[in-house]
Amino acid sequence: MIKLSIIVPIYGVERYLRKCVDSLLAQDLPASDYEIILVDDESPDACPQICDEYVIKSQESRVKSQEFPVIKVIHRKNGGLSSARNSGIETAQGEYLMFVDSDDYIEPNVLGGLMMQVERDNLDVLRFNFRNVNEQNEEFHLNKNPKRDVDFSEKVTNGETFLNERLGPGCYAWQFILRRDLIVPTDCITINSFPSGRDRVGLLFTEKIYFEDTDWTPRMLIRAKRAASTSKIVYNYLWRQGSITLPTDTAKRKKVLDDKIRLIRGFQEQSQFVKDPVWFTWMTSFTTMSVLGMLAKMSANGRIPYLHELQSLQIFPLSIKKEKMLSHKIKIILANISPALYCTLMSLRK
Repeated sequence: MIKLSIIVPIYGVERYLRKCVDSLLAQDLPASDYEIILVDDESPDACPQICDEYVIKSQESRVKSQEFPVIKVIHRKNGGLSSARNSGIETAQGEYLMFVDSDDYIEPNVLGGLMMQVERDNLDVLRFNFRNVNEQNEEFHLNKNPKRDVDFSEKVTNGETFLNERLGPGCYAWQFILRRDLIVPTDCITINSFPSGRDRVGLLFTEKIYFEDTDWTPRMLIRAKRAASTSKIVYNYLWRQGSITLPTDTAKRKKVLDDKIRLIRGFQEQSQFVKDPVWFTWMTSFTTMSVLGMLAKMSANGRIPYLHELQSLQIFPLSIKKEKMLSHKIKIILANISPALYCTLMSLRK
């Protein structure tokens, strides 16, 4: 029985792909316990051929000695990161799922310990630690700490408590191992459709949006009954030239703004299914302030429709409950007094 399916969406990473896949092979988990699913999202470089090479290598090795896990490749029409992940989920046979971005890599001999903790504590979700690395594989720290308000306690709790007390703002899909039936349960309502018209069920990734991880992570967690973390560094997140960044042209900036507001709507909807919506309230403030920061860079007239839309969501006053920095609290208070005035003041400051 396959315990773990590792899903790797692939696009334009010829330079990094071998390091990624090799890191998944350099593990202490028995080869028969896991599979690697490479999802070629119509990559325009040599990635499709590299994927095929690994599949052949896996097949040949398993015939001789069973020292390689099963490696599968899906060659598909380009649809983006979320769609590629969903294709991998639909193919996965493992009891648990893990997502690895194709320009990142994991530490050697870590999967055995992770799965031991998962099975020992009968977890639905295990969150592990990570580090940021540059192209020389050197760890570095960003100006803003991505681990702030993150609790890596191994104590088992339910998903809602984990969300409210331990998750923080770091909603990275690649930071979790989770039960496959948590995402694709047989009793879950449909959320979107295949191009062919067939219903896609469960809590799959919403496609064609920015911030898909922030949309997906809380939806997954509020279904979990048993969740925990490990502080052990498992994942290396590569910051490189050419990585996905926020766009600068007008059309894409509008898409980013629209998707951030879509996130806020999603937080409002999901908060109705929990007893304590503290995380959703906090992330509503966090995301709204990000929207206002973007609006401050626009013309006064360009801001108007977005400010009206934010007001229509009835999210003001924003909460400062979990905000620890005084300067951030002051900004939120100013935004609560007048979002339009806040944007004007921020634009003058910039």
